[in-house]
Amino acid sequence: MVLSSSLVSVPISSSTLHVLPASDPSYKLLQSHPSLHLLSKCKSIQSLKQVQCRIIKTGLHNSHFALSKLIEFCAISPFGDLNYALLVFESIEEPNQFIWNTIIRGHSLSSNPIQAVDFYVRMILCGTQPNSYTFPFVLKSCAKAGANHEGKQIHAQILKLGLECDAFVHTSLINMYAQNGELQFARLVFDKSTFRDAVSFTALITGYASRGYMEDACQLFDEIPVRDVVSWNAMIAGYAQCHRFEEALALFEEMRKLKVPPNESTMLTVLSSCAQSGSVELGSWVQSWIEDHHGLDSNLRLINALIDMYSKCGELETARELFDGILQRDVISWNVMIGGYTHMSRYKEALALFQLMLRSNLEPNDVTFVCVLPACAYLGSLDIGKWIHAYIERNFPNITNISLWTSLIDMYAKCGNIEAAEQLFDGINPKSLASWNAMISGFAIHGHADKAIRLFAEMATQGVKPDDITFVGLLSACTHAGLLELGRQYFSSMIHDFDISPKLEHYGCMIDLLGRAGMFDEAEALMKDMKMEPDGAIWGSLLGACRAHGRVELGEHVAQHLFELEPENPGAYVLLSNIYAGAGRWDDVARTRTRLKDKGMKKVPGCTSIEVGSVVHEFLVGGKAHPLNKDIYQMLDEIDRLLDTAGFVLDTSEVLYDMDEEWKEGALSHHSEKLAIAFGLISTKPGTTIRIVKNLRVCKNCHSATKLISKIFNREIIARDKNRFHHFKDGSCSCKDYW
Repeated sequence: MVLSSSLVSVPISSSTLHVLPASDPSYKLLQSHPSLHLLSKCKSIQSLKQVQCRIIKTGLHNSHFALSKLIEFCAISPFGDLNYALLVFESIEEPNQFIWNTIIRGHSLSSNPIQAVDFYVRMILCGTQPNSYTFPFVLKSCAKAGANHEGKQIHAQILKLGLECDAFVHTSLINMYAQNGELQFARLVFDKSTFRDAVSFTALITGYASRGYMEDACQLFDEIPVRDVVSWNAMIAGYAQCHRFEEALALFEEMRKLKVPPNESTMLTVLSSCAQSGSVELGSWVQSWIEDHHGLDSNLRLINALIDMYSKCGELETARELFDGILQRDVISWNVMIGGYTHMSRYKEALALFQLMLRSNLEPNDVTFVCVLPACAYLGSLDIGKWIHAYIERNFPNITNISLWTSLIDMYAKCGNIEAAEQLFDGINPKSLASWNAMISGFAIHGHADKAIRLFAEMATQGVKPDDITFVGLLSACTHAGLLELGRQYFSSMIHDFDISPKLEHYGCMIDLLGRAGMFDEAEALMKDMKMEPDGAIWGSLLGACRAHGRVELGEHVAQHLFELEPENPGAYVLLSNIYAGAGRWDDVARTRTRLKDKGMKKVPGCTSIEVGSVVHEFLVGGKAHPLNKDIYQMLDEIDRLLDTAGFVLDTSEVLYDMDEEWKEGALSHHSEKLAIAFGLISTKPGTTIRIVKNLRVCKNCHSATKLISKIFNREIIARDKNRFHHFKDGSCSCKDYW
């Protein structure tokens, strides 16, 4: 057998004593020797060196037994040092079998396990025959390093030596093949053996389960002679990895009924499954188990898993209590709590906690940034997003986390800097499908349908196959640009050319596109052809189209569907009220508003945020809570004066309830986006781009006013509303008044 090997060469100092082969004193004498007894009490490499000095003084350094104990401590003990073990090892002229096995075992436990194979080769070349204790460590190293080729060669050596029936070697072979995905070889070894204990069953079960072959794993699990906690863990983890979380938890419940004591590994998997399935009750039981068996202060991994579980189940206050109670938090603690806030759309809390993390002097990692960048994207926190980008490039120049770069592209696009997103996208190589999708979606929300379409064509030429998310971006681009015929083509191509079944998002884009174009018959026909029930977003987009085209009767019909589907959503009542108001049917407006009031529901207030100096400021319609409120309203008066001078006239039909014209004008001039723009004008230098984010669709009056404001103050104003971006510059908008 030939194995490639890069032999490890360790320099030996001139003072190192080379050990000649000698006959060791009797085992009984060596075992009870005081110097060797001290080895068991060593807690550091420094104390080991002191014991080694005593061993040299007594002459024990000439015995293989004493040297094997020194190497064992250095190579295997958590207080040891593998490099020092190598120094001692290289000083021995003829290491015995036990010493070779020990140094191989040490490397199998290290961060570079393939070196165990190198030492195995050296052992053979030196004429020392491996035994049944050698192979489990070498095979474990092949499993950890993914060394399939070397593992098969070692298997051949095992067969030559007739050691395949050894229980430990047999199980190690199965485990090595299973971990490396060679399940056919693993099963072959298992089936040919007459020796099948619970450990070998578990090794094969783990292999099948980790690769998602749960039927095979279940069959073996039913046949296993004794089910220990490891075999239960393998099955539970297998279901969890296949996203079959309910089955994972059901199996755990069966494990509990049979009174099989779980361990830390069990609970970590169960908590992860609880987090994904929303099983907060079982998660709370796990917390009680941890408190009884470990104590919440003793196991940080379990506490972090609990925080993650509670966060993803929506119990953020409970998660935060656990987080605040940790005395020594690690980066995972911060990540799961920040990620929990992001997962539950509590973006301001996510950003605040990230800033607290930075003040705590704990270094964030790539996972931290993946958790916090969506918060920056949602809030429009471009300054913080740019700081994160600079931090990554400065501290992680060679990072290969594609999800992180995709999150950065998404952040720049959603914060209004589409140019930076495009530049970052162009620099990524290789590009993942997610990064293509993020860029196409970015172009779509900025109204650059032409760029989204060109990028899709480039994606095809590079052989990247689109998925359902790609087509959501493309159809969204068509919707924002009013490209009805192209939207129809993409929708048809998705189904017939790429065999992608439309989801709610695709139907939503098409129905919105058809509704905006006034193609109500086609939109209704498409809704009838849907394989699933239309959701509130689809009915809502159709109701919005009814308002735009003045279709009162159809609007009433659509609104009724929304009332039934989302009885607690005030949006349908507000839209229907707007349709009546647009038709001048004020009695119906009053009746609809009364129904809204009787149900205790209120219209969602307009809210606009703006980031200045890395601080996000929020404004509500008519709000006066800001510390600079007086200055903001003075600027607002100046804006209104200049708009009036420029000939701007408010369209008071936008205030869709019956009130005096003077009051209507007041209501329109105090919209949240105008307050944010006024704050931006007094808080930033002349010529600086103003970026704002609004939670609702921008109204026609504010849109017209903002176009003029951009020209009067010579500012580019980038506004993100509920649906898309508007780039206002020199009196015009990128949407060309189509939104």
